[in-house]
Amino acid sequence: MTTINRETVLAALGKVQEPELHQDLVTLGMIRDLKIEDRAVSFTVMLTTPACPLRGRIEQESREAVEAIGASPVTVKLDSDVPNDGRMRGLVSAPIKNAIAVASGKGGVGKSTVSVNLAVALAQSGAKVGLLDADIYGPNVPTMMGAPYMPNPQGEKLIPAQNYGVKIMSMGYLVKPGQPLIWRGPMLNSAIRQFLSDVEWGELDYLVIDLPPGTGDAQLSLAQALPLTGVVIVTLPQQISLEDASRGLEMFRTLDVPILGVIENMSYLTLPDGSRMDVFGQGGGEAMAKHYNVPFLGAIPMNPQVRISGDSGSPILVSNPQSDSAQALKVAAEAVAALVSVAALSGNDAPTINVI
Repeated sequence: MTTINRETVLAALGKVQEPELHQDLVTLGMIRDLKIEDRAVSFTVMLTTPACPLRGRIEQESREAVEAIGASPVTVKLDSDVPNDGRMRGLVSAPIKNAIAVASGKGGVGKSTVSVNLAVALAQSGAKVGLLDADIYGPNVPTMMGAPYMPNPQGEKLIPAQNYGVKIMSMGYLVKPGQPLIWRGPMLNSAIRQFLSDVEWGELDYLVIDLPPGTGDAQLSLAQALPLTGVVIVTLPQQISLEDASRGLEMFRTLDVPILGVIENMSYLTLPDGSRMDVFGQGGGEAMAKHYNVPFLGAIPMNPQVRISGDSGSPILVSNPQSDSAQALKVAAEAVAALVSVAALSGNDAPTINVI
């Protein structure tokens, strides 16, 4: 019978691979708090994100590896420590480990819906999350997040609103309802920089940034002011949307911003009889991702509850988490979190693995 000690347990765990990083848990330093009492073994696996999509697999394989050397009982605890992407963000006083922009080439594709639910999904997993509504001309995030008011400033810093575990900042807090912003580029650039330097974000694992549609001043200002971990491109399946989304993707590549992947929103409508109707076409987002050799992060089905939830300030992941749209958004968020971790720990500028 194998002797149960620190060396034999670590040797067993050294055979367990982290599925996305393709190295073993011991080499990656993911085994913490190892305790051995007679043949009873307990330890913590420190994941790279609380939103790890393969956490169940990692836990099972770790337990089975230690049980195989005769340990019993084996207690496995999962915790997480989100890695920093290593980018310097001088405008932000508190550490923001990862900054994820959500962009689209045109309006009306559900970019803000994706941004809001991406932030909520990451927060629900246990991460520290901020949501910056950088859509200066159409700031809808306060309504969609059910957080219409911002707390009073403390000193020189603006205090973000909070709801559903997410810190929120938006131009919608700083102008009267319905007031149009008739701004040129320099004013836009100044506002974005103020959202970074004058807001008390605190320490964040992820800052999700909802960009305005198109390829203009806001995108350029943000990419220059805040080094981004990467960008998620949102599109519809239809050809016109794909053409515009492709322009947005190419713009970020020109700016040397890593492309985390493509999300196809409003992919299909599930009918009462269970069949699917392809309202805007089929497979365009996945084809686009394949063409540009970037990950396809998922297809989000149409669901009237998504619109109702956004209007009422209760995102679909909160109001109806078991719906098909909510589940697809959660999977997409887990995929984004996994890709961000892979990029940070591998030292690559952009992730290259596919997650679907």
